Amino acid sequence: MLKPKVPVALEGYPFIGFMAFVTIVLALLGYTLLALVGLLLTAFVLSFFRDPERFVPEDEDALISPADGKIIVVRKVQDDTFTGGEAFKLSIFMNVFNVHVNRNPMSGTVERIVYQPGKFYAADTEKGELQNEYCGTVMKTSAGHKVAFVQIAGLIARRIICWLENGDTIKKGERMGLIRFGSRVDLYFPADSEIHVQMGQKVRAGETILARLKTPETTK
Repeated sequence: MLKPKVPVALEGYPFIGFMAFVTIVLALLGYTLLALVGLLLTAFVLSFFRDPERFVPEDEDALISPADGKIIVVRKVQDDTFTGGEAFKLSIFMNVFNVHVNRNPMSGTVERIVYQPGKFYAADTEKGELQNEYCGTVMKTSAGHKVAFVQIAGLIARRIICWLENGDTIKKGERMGLIRFGSRVDLYFPADSEIHVQMGQKVRAGETILARLKTPETTK
């Protein structure tokens, strides 16, 4: 059973409070049209920081989506930055209307956090992929697989929030951070995994199974 909680990320409270305050002031001063615009912006910010509960699949081998959004990359790459070898790369683009709270794709232990300052190009472009600011989490699953998930800033997104630290034991589906105002999350995982999504598919953080990683039993 899901535990009830306030369905808004705490990081959004200052933004929501500020927009609501401005709207009230405009209304009291008699600026009706501006107050209506402020009300719409307040509703948008409230929607942006929404944080709904999700039903996490129990399958231990399932790699689940760390973000809401659309699949824009599915391919094998040589990943020397995070996993140190051949890997599947899967990228999820989040627009401003998606839920922006990110979740752990697998259970395991955080080996390192890799932060790289950079530019703020559109996150769904090649420039954004190569040059934007990012924060990557490299983890080892209980089965010994190395998985990395990378939060990447975008044209509008200027703040990456990651709550994880080196050595943390994490659980699949738990909240691990967010990116403010639209961006992308990249995943790197074993190249022999079984992919369960395709280009253009919409996914949900904590619920959609992206791939299944092969356990020692399934590789025999």
